[in-house]
Amino acid sequence: MKLLINIAFKNLFRNKLRTGVSILAVAFAVMVIVFTRGLLDGMVDSTYSLYIHYDTGHIKIIDEEYQQKQKLLSLNYTVNGLENKGLTEMQEDLAALDGIEMVVPRLKFGSAVSTEEELVKMLSWGVDGEKELAFTNIEREISEGRMVESGKREILMGSELLNKIDKNVGERVTMVYTTAFSSFQGATFDIVGKIESNLPLLNEDVVFMPLDTAQELLYLDDEVTELLLVTEDRNLTANYLPQLKNYLNQNGGNQYLVQTWREGSSFIQLLEMSEVIYNFIYVFLVLLASIVVINTMVMIVKERTQEIGMMSALGLKGSEILRLFMLEGSAIAVIGSFTGAIAGGILTYYLSGVGFDYSAAFQDIDVLMNPIIYPTFKFEHMLMAFLLGVFVTALTSIIPARRAAKLNPTEALREI
Repeated sequence: MKLLINIAFKNLFRNKLRTGVSILAVAFAVMVIVFTRGLLDGMVDSTYSLYIHYDTGHIKIIDEEYQQKQKLLSLNYTVNGLENKGLTEMQEDLAALDGIEMVVPRLKFGSAVSTEEELVKMLSWGVDGEKELAFTNIEREISEGRMVESGKREILMGSELLNKIDKNVGERVTMVYTTAFSSFQGATFDIVGKIESNLPLLNEDVVFMPLDTAQELLYLDDEVTELLLVTEDRNLTANYLPQLKNYLNQNGGNQYLVQTWREGSSFIQLLEMSEVIYNFIYVFLVLLASIVVINTMVMIVKERTQEIGMMSALGLKGSEILRLFMLEGSAIAVIGSFTGAIAGGILTYYLSGVGFDYSAAFQDIDVLMNPIIYPTFKFEHMLMAFLLGVFVTALTSIIPARRAAKLNPTEALREI
């Protein structure tokens, strides 16, 4: 075996350019896999987090009718408790269920502010400020002022919204809205905070106000449009559904729809499907690079036909010739895959701190997605790409290796 290894490595560098091109082809494919995997992971993890924080929670409870009309911000189908329990008591019961760490109530409705030039439409959220700070990452998005506090007529909004209505933190603004009785009313609020965020939803659309203030203004005492449940582990949410549905059924909550974060957004389901598709693309990338290796090995077999015949005549078995060429293909696979994995890791690590700005591409896309994507650097991505590169490339090198092993010694020696 040691003799075969020595011959294999000596043969690899007979034509350095050809061997180098094969190694570079494998290295490039593996580097692309490492980088693409990091970029996809960074995008997917960020998007999952945003949807969980600002849309679905780990589990969302809404009225079944509200699901069909939530884009209209209807206030006719709310979460208002159970048969013998109000919303406050319902939240306490839910928080006591196994695995549920927090219950986050939200009351969403449309509003607007009239300026001299236009009517600026907004998406108002009545929230529990303390729970929002504990659940989301919104605290780091507040560039000036603070989060809203219960019992006060105050709001927190994004910098783009403030620019549109020509207001600043510390000033007051009058907002108009439609109540639960479809009456058109207005109220004046103190602006207590400003959000600076890359997320258009926070910067351009949403206005936060205290939940109790929103309930009072809309005539929705102890009612919300949705309850978001936070669990111990987002990947185990399905385990908590049976007890949750059982609780609702036993207490007359059959009108409520319970959704996990995966079910609550079609875009999340699309991302999960894309992860599966990309796994096939990674294999195809390595197969594409392997074509160069196959071509190299076929040329080597052709050039060394007479030499193969001589080795056979001297007693080298077909299985040993097969191993010889497999060793050469495997060496190219290992060197190329290792080089590509290192290069891809370095590239991903650097870009994980810089990020990619896709703001222009996301301008007209209505999804919760950070326009700046930061690739995720993980050692396991490098290891996965390395092993995939070695396995696929070494496997494809069997094709020319079998051809070499099947050469007839007498006919091979006649080759010039």
